[in-house]
Order: sequence, then C-alpha cells, then structure tokens
Amino acid sequence: MELLATYGWNSHFAQHLGADDGIPVRVISEQRGLYRAVSASGELPVELSGRLRFEAAGPRELPAVGDWLAVRLSTDGRMGLAARVLPRTSVIARGAAGRPSQEQILAANVDTAFVVTTADRDFNPRRLERYLSVIWSGGARPVLLLNKIDLHPDRAGLMAQAGLAFPGVDIHALSALHGRGLDPLREYLKPARTSVLLGSSGVGKSTLLNRLIGQDLQRLGDVRASDQRGRHTTSSRQMFLLPNGGLLIDTPGLRELRLGDAAPGLSRTFADIESLSARCRFRDCRHTDEPGCAVLEALREGLLARSHYDNYIKLLKEQEYQRRREDPAMKANAKRRWKSVHKDLRFIKKLKRGEER
Repeated sequence: MELLATYGWNSHFAQHLGADDGIPVRVISEQRGLYRAVSASGELPVELSGRLRFEAAGPRELPAVGDWLAVRLSTDGRMGLAARVLPRTSVIARGAAGRPSQEQILAANVDTAFVVTTADRDFNPRRLERYLSVIWSGGARPVLLLNKIDLHPDRAGLMAQAGLAFPGVDIHALSALHGRGLDPLREYLKPARTSVLLGSSGVGKSTLLNRLIGQDLQRLGDVRASDQRGRHTTSSRQMFLLPNGGLLIDTPGLRELRLGDAAPGLSRTFADIESLSARCRFRDCRHTDEPGCAVLEALREGLLARSHYDNYIKLLKEQEYQRRREDPAMKANAKRRWKSVHKDLRFIKKLKRGEER
C-alpha cells in the first residue's frame, strides 16, 4: 500500500471501501472517457462499469482526475473495471446550465487550488472572484499566483492591490519562466498532498509545472502579442507526482468558469458585503433598491467599490437563475409570476387602445 499512500490514500477513503469492492485506485488522467489510474502495483487503464455509467445522474457522478475508485481487475490484472467512485473530500467543479448533476468536475480530492494569473493583462479581480467562489464552495484552499511578475513595473503596488481585493487569500508573485519566487509554493506541495493548477490559457501553468517537476513534461505554446492570450497546449487533465512527493494536477486553460452551486463560496469571497448585509433593515434584502440597505449605503459613501458590488450582484443572479432551473417549485413560481406580468401588460395595451378610440 506504500504507492497508494504516496498518492494520498488515507483512513478517510479506506473507511468507504467495502470488503467486496475490489481494490482502490486513484485516477491520474482522463481524456474523452479514457482513464488511467494508480493502484498498489502501479499504473493501469480503467474502464467504467455499465452500472456506474447507467446510475450516474450526470458528469458530476462520473470519475474525474483525483478521484479514488473501487475497481475490479481483469483476469490478467492489466485492466481495471470501476464499480463506483469513493466519497470525495473536495471538488473543483465548473457549472453547466441545468441541474447540479451536469457540473463538470475539473479535479477531485484537492487540498490546494492554485489560481494562476499574470501580472499584465490577465489580472482581472472580477474573474478571480469567480474562481475563489468555486474553489471555496468545493472545499479546497485557494492560493493566488501572480505569474510573469517581471513584466509589471510596480510589483509592490500590484501585490498591495491584490491583498486589498482578496483578504484572507495567500498571494504569491513569481516568474515561472525564470524560476523566481517558487520556493514559497513548497509549503503547499507536501508529500501526498494534492494541488491543482487553474487559470486561462497563456498564463504559464505548463511552464510552472515543468519548473516544479524539473523537466519539460508539458508542451508549451506561444502567446499572441496582440492580446497576450495563449494557445491550449494542455488538452487534458493529468496528475503528476513531484520530486518532493507532492501531487499536482494540470488542467487546460479555462475560457469560461460558470458557477455551479457556489453559495458558500460567494459568502467567503464577498465576506465584506455579507458582513454589511447583517445590518440591512430586511433579512431578505437583495441589496438592489430596498430601503435601509447597509450595502447600498456603503456603496453611496464610497466604502465599497462599484465593480466589486456589481460582480457580487451578477454572481448572485447567476446562482438564482441556476436554482430556478433546478428547483421545480421555484420554476413554477417564476412561470406564474411572468404569466401574471404578461396578463397585466395585455390589459394595459387594451386600455391604451380604448383610450385611442
């Protein structure tokens, strides 16, 4: 079991493996439904059982990189058949339109999620707030990495700006290309601990991974000079064992990160607004036009950045939209409300036509 322990096997997962479940393996790569995993004996390809595919309500219930599976070996021991996914400790999930079961799991059983951005055009606090909400909601620890710091004329100013924008989040400035600022990352990349790299294409995730591994395992792509965007050189999610024993999952660049069920993460990402909301006159205040709203008062007094507030409201609306689609009762209420609105509009039009006559 020594190899399994190297890949993070512990008592949490062991307690969920039944005597008749077969052997435990951890998924280290997935591409188009093809899986590779690590068992106590080494790597092997894994297929999903028909029952696992049939009973899965959606992509969220299918294996992802980082998952532990209960697997039965083929007679020659060269292939595994996955019977079920063991309960996860955390997930990094990208939401999809529809029910939560349609969320795409980017990585599972992750301790730390590195959000890689650059110190130039990619630094976007509003997009980073979205990342933080997803990570906190999934149960992982977010760490913000400002890559290509050598390209920014005011490193201290950028770090101060990021610190004010994201209180309580560890932030590190580095240059993956030149190998600078990497030492603090060792604190997160301890043996048997799992981390994941998240971010847009062209921010240097593959370069950072190659630096941490000590060799060029991931192919690098060019970055367009016009907009500093990169090509998707990483085409699949894959877990790597680092020389010091840490585990790091690389992911393709994300063009869009739609929220799933990120309510807990929103509360932590926008803790300042959540704190203000406790002083609102109404408990169900939506912070848009209600009287006695402490959030709007702080906005008027300049104590709250308009862009920060706007993004909070935008993400709340996105969450509400998802819940309406998922909850039949909310969906029915919304339908009744809009029928009433349309009925009133038709009545008003009739009145106007009558006045015109």
